[in-house]
Amino acid sequence: MSTPRPAHPGSTATTQVRGACPHDCPDTCALITTVQGGVAVRVQGNPAHPATDGVLCAKVSRYHERTHHPDRLLQPLRRSGPKGSGRFDPIDWETALTEIAARLSAIAARDPQGIVPYSYAGTMGLVQGESMAGRFFHRLGASLLDRTICSAAGGEALLQTLGGKLGMKVEYFAESRLILIWGSNSIASNLHFWRLAQQAKRAGARLVCIDPRRTETAEKCHEHVQLRPGTDAALALALMHELIVNDWLDHDYIERHTLGWEALRERALRWTPERAAEVCGVPVAQIRALARDYGTTPAPAIRLNYGMQRVRGGGNAARAVACLPALVGAWRHRAGGLLLSNSGRFPVRRDALQRPDLLAGRSPRTINMSTIGDDLLRPASDAFGPRIEALVVYNSNPVAVAPESAKVVAGFGREDLFTVVLEHFQTDTADWADYILPATTQLEHWDIHPSYGHTDVLLNRPAIAPLGQALPNTEIFRRLARRMGFTEACFDDDDESLCRSAFGDAVDFDALLAQGFAPLRVADAPFAEGGFATPSGRCEFFSARLARQGLDGLPDHLPNYEPRDGAAPYPLAMISPPARNFLNSSFVNLRSLRDIEGEPLLEISAEDAAARGIASGGMVRVFNDRGDYHCRAEVSERARPGVVHGLGIWWRKFGARGTNVNELTSQRLTDLGRGPVFYDCAVEVEAV
Repeated sequence: MSTPRPAHPGSTATTQVRGACPHDCPDTCALITTVQGGVAVRVQGNPAHPATDGVLCAKVSRYHERTHHPDRLLQPLRRSGPKGSGRFDPIDWETALTEIAARLSAIAARDPQGIVPYSYAGTMGLVQGESMAGRFFHRLGASLLDRTICSAAGGEALLQTLGGKLGMKVEYFAESRLILIWGSNSIASNLHFWRLAQQAKRAGARLVCIDPRRTETAEKCHEHVQLRPGTDAALALALMHELIVNDWLDHDYIERHTLGWEALRERALRWTPERAAEVCGVPVAQIRALARDYGTTPAPAIRLNYGMQRVRGGGNAARAVACLPALVGAWRHRAGGLLLSNSGRFPVRRDALQRPDLLAGRSPRTINMSTIGDDLLRPASDAFGPRIEALVVYNSNPVAVAPESAKVVAGFGREDLFTVVLEHFQTDTADWADYILPATTQLEHWDIHPSYGHTDVLLNRPAIAPLGQALPNTEIFRRLARRMGFTEACFDDDDESLCRSAFGDAVDFDALLAQGFAPLRVADAPFAEGGFATPSGRCEFFSARLARQGLDGLPDHLPNYEPRDGAAPYPLAMISPPARNFLNSSFVNLRSLRDIEGEPLLEISAEDAAARGIASGGMVRVFNDRGDYHCRAEVSERARPGVVHGLGIWWRKFGARGTNVNELTSQRLTDLGRGPVFYDCAVEVEAV
């Protein structure tokens, strides 16, 4: 199975090409694309890749539908109607790039920091992500982007506790005897881990789901701890309390491989199960039993995910959970410990790809992508710098996914804002562009991928020629660099060369070419003898680095900015977990998946629905001071009283009144990492 060149339309050959899933998912699946007559007709999992094992989720198994979708953008477009109208005329590449370069050059002559790149994980690839794009914006001197919108708080928590985004190897969950699935609907968002958890379950393991929502995963576990949103740190501290008072501790591991034990012990002893039960809204007995299971089961394992860190105290909560394995010595065993992310294991040569040296001594300001709504509306000032005059969006759909979307839309609607969007489809964000540039999909370009859920590098080779006039992101930025007069040789590097340079000699590129993946050499039990990547080399319960920033060096529970309060004007806590058949805002435009998902929903408990005269299937208005959102209600046992679930992320244009759930979320930031607080949101609901 190989093809040295992508198949072109008109070819009669049938080929199979190895690739990689580009989407923001821990599984990073290895793909095999079948091509007939230059058309991708099937996408399946690569059975030779152990982590994928031939299995794909329902979304990515339809990836060829996405590539060959009739609504694909296949030529450059220039706005012909009012901003936001979605009206555009086709133009040629030469005209588009010349006009865009002229506008950007004029802004750069005033202050290049007035130009802001906006991108995230529309592709997780290192090449189509931030390689040539990074070079372009560094050479330009544009504002830097703080890419915080998904995992910033949890990532900072791991850095301060374990020394980086590091954890146990996912394959050894199959050998665990107790698995805590904490803040993860693994059936929907981490399918291959779920298969390992089921393997462990068949061998006698106990599965416990900790989640505010009764997810599909919670239904399949032995137990569900349905805590309130934003109370995870309180639960973790109460578990520590019980480990201490019952002496379910590995004293030798604590003494030799941790830092700050006495201070953590003192704090944890304040968190009795009774206190935590009051905060979390779960029974005292359930907390005690969970602690007993965790403290007495050999090598317990925790699969932590990012939903729980999207609240005010998300960083502290992730730190508290990350401390648990060291207390019981779970890290001694390959089937014990914790996994949130293993992305820190990949020796990516980011400087070689993105070339920050092209800044040539300049130090541009940094814009946080999670506050883009406010920042687009800010005037120039000494503190902020120049007003944002231009936005170049790629691999993201901020009008749909960024918080407090009414402000995001107002910012994109500024008549003096120049906006360029690289896209596959005319998304909510593309509707507000001045120019839309058609980008290739994963089946049409080279890329190379690390993972945060396993420890293999994957290579993606183009299976088909680019459709229409679509170009890879890299080629768009190459051509734009030439129009801007950038003459550095690095803008001539082709995509295969970029793939080769991503890891240098650390990964065997010939192995990637031959089989599509190459495992990293990682110890089976990476922290069995300590060796954490922290400054002390220990698991740092107490972080001196945080203390030097004026922050608490120990993990603690921080109440939500907007806690559930039945007497408040907005008495319900709302979380907005992903709809099962979408991936963030990707795949929303695929009718086959949208038909499965149905329509935008708000899950609400029977108790809260009855109190408001809401019937299942009826339209409701969900609202707070930031805005309102209309959708259909589903009275559901998935929601606990006092908490509602606005399933996302639907494109606004598919919403009942042209909005989505992010009309309600705020731009406040997490305690660590400067991340968004999507799940820290108080609302009221009324029948329409």
